Amino acid sequence: MKRLSLKTRLVLLHTGLMTLVVCGLLGVLFSVSSQEILTNVQNTLEERVSQSVEEVEYEKGRLEFDSELLVLENGVYLSVYDPGDGQLLYGKLPYGFAYDLPFSDGELRTVTSGKTDFYVLDLEFPVEGYGDLVLRGIVSISDAEKDFRFTLRLALFLSPLILLLTALCGYLLSRWALRPVAQITQTVRNIQQERDLSKRVRLGEGRDEIYTLAQTFDSLLDTVQTSLEREKQFTSDVAHELRTPLTVALAQCESLLEREDLSPESRRETEVIFRKVRSMADMVSQLLLLSRADQGRERLTLERLDLSELSQMEAEEFVQVAAQKDITLSADIQPGLFVTADQTLLLRLWENLLRNAVTYGREKGHIWMSLKAENGRAVLQVRDDGIGIAQEDLPKIWDRFYQADPSRSGDSSGLGLSMVKWIVQAHGGEIHVESTLGEGSVFTAELPLAAQEEA
Repeated sequence: MKRLSLKTRLVLLHTGLMTLVVCGLLGVLFSVSSQEILTNVQNTLEERVSQSVEEVEYEKGRLEFDSELLVLENGVYLSVYDPGDGQLLYGKLPYGFAYDLPFSDGELRTVTSGKTDFYVLDLEFPVEGYGDLVLRGIVSISDAEKDFRFTLRLALFLSPLILLLTALCGYLLSRWALRPVAQITQTVRNIQQERDLSKRVRLGEGRDEIYTLAQTFDSLLDTVQTSLEREKQFTSDVAHELRTPLTVALAQCESLLEREDLSPESRRETEVIFRKVRSMADMVSQLLLLSRADQGRERLTLERLDLSELSQMEAEEFVQVAAQKDITLSADIQPGLFVTADQTLLLRLWENLLRNAVTYGREKGHIWMSLKAENGRAVLQVRDDGIGIAQEDLPKIWDRFYQADPSRSGDSSGLGLSMVKWIVQAHGGEIHVESTLGEGSVFTAELPLAAQEEA
């Protein structure tokens, strides 16, 4: 039951309750109606018999019978008998009814004749100038029950339809009632997919619990958005303030390394400081760029670029970088592919992907870099046979500062793949990764190709 949606549970609950109510009402109705029908038949018979005694007169030495006695009113058969010899004087009887049934004055009896049940009422009455006669009234119980059974079958036949309509009404009612919940859910999904905290539910004014929940949720989003905006601003301010001292530190290290009188030990220590400061400066640069992108202040310098040429340049540069770890870099670059993009960001895209492959590659391993055109898009791919990424870590690798294996990260800041994803999306592209732990990873980015220039 817990696996069912709230809407389904409400529909089932509503339908179940209505089923119980309908069945209960039908049970009570038919129980009362059955007794009521029989009582009504008895009353009709008694009334008809008592009124019909006036239809018999004795005039001019003979009995006169009104033709009304032959009329089958309300299913009541009337017949007049001589109580002395039991002879039928006038009237008619139901088909198959026994003529020789003994009289019983004023007693309402139930008589079965053939397969039919009847109510029989005999009434002995005096006729002036003649003497006593017996008026017998007969009505079929089976006919009345037949009508009742027809009504019962009709009700049973219509019950599923009624229940179906009830379920449909319950579904429509629950759908209408839960529509705000669906709107809240969709808003949350949009925020998750688009990572846009500016979206709100905005159900409007209302006093019920769902509207209160929506207003509380919007208030929570306002608080979270404000906090994140402050964090982004803080990150941007810190990164901006760190650039100047780091630039000065790099300049001083370079100046020291240019001196010829620097002792070997001092040179080694200065080189270590230089590498660390340069790594920190690169991290601050990427952090500042991402912070500006978050705030919508980063503008791309778009131009028509020969992506094949840029890719070949990066491949040649990283052949030496990979060789330092005894890793072989192979490049398969399709020539003549152009894109409209920011050159600095494209170089950083290749650099981050290749540096990531080198960082997490195996010694004496391989890196395969490729560029090709496919379905109107430039497909950039970096494949390695390194340590790979666990499946549960794959969704997290695009998060800032996340490192699946910190022990292998070296000077990596954990911002490289976040930067890669932003660069690809900023150029209207897509990126995805496939990886098997212990076997390697494949990063594939797709960018729109530029339109061909007219001759």
